[in-house]
Amino acid sequence: MAKTKSAYFCQNCGYESAKWMGKCPSCNEWNTFIEEVLDRTPSKVPAWKSASALQRQNKPTRVDEIRTIREERITTGDQELDRVLGGGLVPGSVILIGGEPGIGKSTLMLQLALTIQAKKVLYVSGEESEQQIRMRAERITSSAVTDCYILTETLTQNIFKQIEPLAPQLVIVDSIQTLHSSHVDATPGSVSQVRECAAELLRFAKETDTPVFLIGHITKDGAIAGPKILEHMVDTVLQFEGDRHHVYRILRSVKNRFGAAAEMGIYAMHGNGLRQVTNPSEILLLQREDNLSGIAIAATLEGARPMLIETQALVSAAAYGTPQRSANGFDTKRMNMLLAVLEKRCGFRLSSRDVFLNIAGGIKVEDPAIDLAIVVAIISSHEDIAVPAKTCFAAEVGLSGEIRAVNRVEQRISEAEKLGFEKIFISSYNLKGILRDKYKIEIVAVGKIEDVFSALFG
Repeated sequence: MAKTKSAYFCQNCGYESAKWMGKCPSCNEWNTFIEEVLDRTPSKVPAWKSASALQRQNKPTRVDEIRTIREERITTGDQELDRVLGGGLVPGSVILIGGEPGIGKSTLMLQLALTIQAKKVLYVSGEESEQQIRMRAERITSSAVTDCYILTETLTQNIFKQIEPLAPQLVIVDSIQTLHSSHVDATPGSVSQVRECAAELLRFAKETDTPVFLIGHITKDGAIAGPKILEHMVDTVLQFEGDRHHVYRILRSVKNRFGAAAEMGIYAMHGNGLRQVTNPSEILLLQREDNLSGIAIAATLEGARPMLIETQALVSAAAYGTPQRSANGFDTKRMNMLLAVLEKRCGFRLSSRDVFLNIAGGIKVEDPAIDLAIVVAIISSHEDIAVPAKTCFAAEVGLSGEIRAVNRVEQRISEAEKLGFEKIFISSYNLKGILRDKYKIEIVAVGKIEDVFSALFG
């Protein structure tokens, strides 16, 4: 009888060791190693893998002799998803989508399976029954769908047996942590099972040119559960985020081998599913009748999409001695840096003040071009003077109080003009190459924070 092979895997990062260790040398976590039995006999081959594929051997080819074939992308019919993917689905690509529980990952994928045109879709679910999926499908769409097939199965070998006669053109797996393979003797969701199941689906996608969506759970820290190698194996990693108490959901591209890795799509969650938000600037701007202090509009970029968002600041006297600093949707450390710049360079006494910052709409912004709008909103609240409603800002603030240039400023100006703004503040270093005559909006170039305050507050 053959000896059973086993190894120890770190449940946090997937590091493999021949013996048990108290501390993982890769992620430095303690007591994370679990023994898992390995069974990697070559005779166990997935049903979809043909004998000809096993006998085929690739040979090295000179780079100038490789023939390039332009593959047409598959349009999903969802403009937001197509934008995040870089123009559509690439045949043979593997896309991993992660997010908080209940955020709408399964709804988004089932909606895609029901609405994509002229494609046979197989939706594999290891978490819900067929009846549950049918109830959700009836809520999402009322039209009859004949090319969407549901399979409730968790064993990968059985999944491939059903794929072979069906020959789907798109496969969606919900979720990768629920699958298990008979090649590995471990529980579903363990490091070795997630790695093996993902590897089998990856081989299937590449050899059959079938795009595969994998839904992934996340840990309490916000990272996708399972080994880190899972994110390296797939072609695209998408993050579906948002607050369950808000209606808006954001789909971000974290990694994309076939497009930009900074794109963003916005959806609105309703009772009948997710609806695309084609003009996010309008929903992210608060509709108000009176001018209020502490509010400034920033022209930002998310990937290739320009957006105007509203920054809200509240500055008040510290009631408990120690000033509070709180920011929603923005880095608190960067907000503290901007407060230090205002106190050191401009003379505003904010060290004894509570400062609260909020980005309207519940989104998170990392674009440095929002700095100037945040600074203006803080001073507007501190002095209780309202910023003109038709004014927006697009510039970065340096530690010496200088207004620094930002990239693709012309797109920001065009978006502000399209939404009816009359004035935009930018860095004087951004003026090179900009033709002011082609814009109806007034472009104000500034070099120091003092110039901004003089123009706004006198």
